Amino acid sequence: MSAKNVNIELIVGLGNPGSKYEQTRHNAGFWFVDEIARQQGAQFRSESKFSGDVCKVNLDGRDIWLLKPTTFMNRSGLAIKQLASFYKIPVENILVAHDELDLEPGVAKLKSAGGHGGHNGLRDTIAQMGKEFHRLRIAIGHPGHRDQVSDYVLHRASQDEQISIDNSINDALKVLPLLAEGSWEKAVHQLHSK
Repeated sequence: MSAKNVNIELIVGLGNPGSKYEQTRHNAGFWFVDEIARQQGAQFRSESKFSGDVCKVNLDGRDIWLLKPTTFMNRSGLAIKQLASFYKIPVENILVAHDELDLEPGVAKLKSAGGHGGHNGLRDTIAQMGKEFHRLRIAIGHPGHRDQVSDYVLHRASQDEQISIDNSINDALKVLPLLAEGSWEKAVHQLHSK
């Protein structure tokens, strides 16, 4: 399937469950799907058969599932596989929102397929689903050295960084109608032109 006609049926936010991790950078994917649900007036509910919290929203006349895996980050793919298999959602109709170290806070980028770039949530998703899913990369910046990454992603962003991250999430939310209608390239152009 070409990226021109992507019909997103499932949006997954990656993060770690529990209040301890709620405000940490690694949970940027959760923040994105939480905001979709909030804007749509939808409530997540726990679904053990999907190893996650799920809800369904209607975007421009299309039903789209939202999923927050309640496994830890390195087992995210299990929840995605369970829900996608149950509802027969093809891997190319899945968008995974995740924190991105390689871009400065304030940036969000869409990407089709690819590797995991060292991200444990993407690594497990690729292991479970293959790599043909789409990604929303929510930039959190890099601590400067790879030995500092684990500590960095599991801590809060500074106030200024958090504002930038929230702004990039809002930018990504503005292209959701384009994603819902299948206009992937238009969505990419609009978001990347910010």
